[in-house]
Amino acid sequence: MKRVKLAEIAHARSGDKGDGSNVGLIAYSDRGFELIAREVTVERVKAHFGKICLGEVDRYEIPNLRALNFILHDSLGGGGTESLKTDAQGKTHGMGLLEMEIEVPENFVR
Repeated sequence: MKRVKLAEIAHARSGDKGDGSNVGLIAYSDRGFELIAREVTVERVKAHFGKICLGEVDRYEIPNLRALNFILHDSLGGGGTESLKTDAQGKTHGMGLLEMEIEVPENFVR
């Protein structure tokens, strides 16, 4: 097994709704989706965003798109104009998730 950043096997989109951030993680391949579905759990995402996500994390699977969607509740300091955070709209949370590392087989190619 080897460790790789999610950016090597998936891409992401993110945005916001009020004080919550919405992060979509889309695998490049079916095998990549199998790996992210197994490795990128609610608990791991919550820990990864631990300093900014003060609420719960929800996860939704969209297998026909090879995607996972995460809602990070209470992650934007009030959201929009209420927040003192630099990224009060959550636009960079997708890039932040792509920095997470997971275990993949040594011979894995995206």
